[in-house]
Amino acid sequence: MAISWAEARECAAREGLPQVYHDCDAKIYGACRSGETQGSFKEGIFLEHRCICMPAHLSPEELEAKERDFFQNNPDW
Repeated sequence: MAISWAEARECAAREGLPQVYHDCDAKIYGACRSGETQGSFKEGIFLEHRCICMPAHLSPEELEAKERDFFQNNPDW
């Protein structure tokens, strides 16, 4: 887990993972494989979280800009 896009990129590089994400429900960042879902269990049921996933090779500034654009274009998400 990470607290920023920059830290998520460091995790991706260290672990050899191709993507970084921002889990908007848990308010954390991280690194993951393609198609990997993020979420939590509640009463034995897996609840998928709303995440923004992007390629780990993008710079932190690019990741922040793309996320900002996404939220501007999807205010109800």
